[in-house]
Amino acid sequence: MIMPSSQEGILPVSKPKTKTSFSLVSTLRRLTGIRTIGHAGTLDPFADGVMVLLIGKKYTQLSNRFLNQDKEYIATVHLGITTDSYDIDGQITAQSPFIPSLAEVEDALLKFQGTILQTPPMFSAKKVEGKKLYELARKGITIERQPSPVTLRIELIKYSYPLLELKVQCSKGTYIRSLAYDIGLELTCGAHLSALTRTRSGSLSLEDCCDGARLMESGYDWKQFLKRDATNIATCC
Repeated sequence: MIMPSSQEGILPVSKPKTKTSFSLVSTLRRLTGIRTIGHAGTLDPFADGVMVLLIGKKYTQLSNRFLNQDKEYIATVHLGITTDSYDIDGQITAQSPFIPSLAEVEDALLKFQGTILQTPPMFSAKKVEGKKLYELARKGITIERQPSPVTLRIELIKYSYPLLELKVQCSKGTYIRSLAYDIGLELTCGAHLSALTRTRSGSLSLEDCCDGARLMESGYDWKQFLKRDATNIATCC
């Protein structure tokens, strides 16, 4: 029988779409028998890609170091439709027939390079006066939120209206849903985030990840992806 200590470490997992971040934590608790499991940033159910799970107390104590690392995404922004949650899971709040040109898109993206101030979405876990914003949003309550500085580097991959595909490198605390919403405002047509893949978290990329959809498969060796050299991983990026 494998002792819990041999299953502790840093596990990069490729989260599949539709699965919640917490479901991966629950699965690993069942597999390892270890209750103390943390993460270096969740992903919404519609998103996929790199999730860094920290198994065991020694590694969960490092969570703040991992949370502070930069991340990288491939984001698909759907122009012309705005939703209340700023993403594909929300309710439509506005639509626009305006079709921006490629030049207009490129000009708009210049406004989101470098360090900018970003306002968190109402549908987020950020707390204001002890209340999580999404708890208020689900009651139809909108409150004023203070913007925070974030640092972005955006590359245009493809634009074929209504879809805008971007590569986004960003600092801690960046909301890609808010970025999609703000791009829609800048283009005056509205927008929401329709797809999101996290391709990197700190120094860990998709190539480093075990398959989150296969964790419970008999014979799948997820432990080969387990890393224990926390110093280099937690201080990189």
